[in-house]
Amino acid sequence: MSSASVHGGGPVSPLAVPFPAIAPIAGVELAIGRAGLYKHVRDDVLVMRFAEGTTCAGVFTRHGVGSAPVDWCKAALANSGGEDIRAVVVNAGCANSFTGAAGAEAARRTAAAVAAVAGVGADQVMIASTGVIGVLLDATKIIQQIPAMASALASPAAPDRWAEAARAIMTTDTFPKGAVAETEIDGVKVRIAGIAKGSGMIAPDMATMLAFVATDASLSPKVLQALLTPAVLRTFNAVTVDGDRSTNDTCLLFATGAAGAPHIDDPSDPRLAPFRAALGSVLMDLAQQLVRDGEGASKFVRVTVSGAVSEASARKMARTICESPLVKTAFAGEDANWGRITMAVGRADEPMDRDRLSIRFGPLWAARDGAVSPDYDEAAMSAYMKNAELEVAVDVGVGEASAVMWTCDLTKQYVAINGDYRS
Repeated sequence: MSSASVHGGGPVSPLAVPFPAIAPIAGVELAIGRAGLYKHVRDDVLVMRFAEGTTCAGVFTRHGVGSAPVDWCKAALANSGGEDIRAVVVNAGCANSFTGAAGAEAARRTAAAVAAVAGVGADQVMIASTGVIGVLLDATKIIQQIPAMASALASPAAPDRWAEAARAIMTTDTFPKGAVAETEIDGVKVRIAGIAKGSGMIAPDMATMLAFVATDASLSPKVLQALLTPAVLRTFNAVTVDGDRSTNDTCLLFATGAAGAPHIDDPSDPRLAPFRAALGSVLMDLAQQLVRDGEGASKFVRVTVSGAVSEASARKMARTICESPLVKTAFAGEDANWGRITMAVGRADEPMDRDRLSIRFGPLWAARDGAVSPDYDEAAMSAYMKNAELEVAVDVGVGEASAVMWTCDLTKQYVAINGDYRS
């Protein structure tokens, strides 16, 4: 990867990871286009076409505003039951959110155009958009690209364009995000591959976060949803860049059934155990890449809260730490300011015991049992904080539950990126 990002010329995140080699997933075809939704020339449209009989499940933003694409996907899944979903079309450059009836019509026209060339119904096509909120999507620009993209789908090279696909859906991202895993169902090899985008407005609650994951396993929509929902809770919903939730968050999981593995219709089937673990690893990989590409990020931080009364309580305290501007700027300044951690834990308004509170940075204890650790070493702490990857662990002393979240620091570059976003 060059030092210039593909989103418009800025530097690539110092925490970036290489895009993995992703071989074709049976039953999935990819095509990329340029609709001109950006002021600079770049790919900005992705179409994924799926084999007949592909099933689908989704998890979406709970943002009060939502978006036309999210509304469309929810309705399409409700109408189809997640059966025989044949395509998804994704655009970057315009979120088509807070655009009223005109936005809904733009989404419908886009889905109908893809459906027409695929020979399927419009409710067999999913839609996702990312970009500026409050701007109506110019669907005509996308529709004009659909015939050429349909031709590209039929070319021999179409199935292995995962890296191009990941780049096409980027906005302020500085590197494309992908993950892949192989596992078995009842002795038959199956594969899972996914791409995601997101850099700022990341605090999924299901930021501008989009994720599309496909497998060649044969799984019913009921099974897919039962796998996806809890996996998202511990992956995409366990990361945060800035505490802001997007109107467009979408995570879609597709199963083509093309691997020849036995069909599974029962979420409790024990044969699913390896697949469940592999799916979790793919989603976790993608979720952590979002944090690694946090706008302006220079530190990748894992925060663990233990000793809580419940997992939900631990998660709330971990999120409060991860989203505190004072904590995040301390990370940026390489300052092990454990007093700010204490502040954040206390203001989460969850059960804790002040006199048993303990805080650790990596292997180094800052506080034990409600006071400065007797072996606290400022020089060692300062040296540890210079690492690009940090770990903070907090025990709140009132129970046995724990939770983990991942975040990044808050730098001057975050302000520069977002102050410049529309200009």
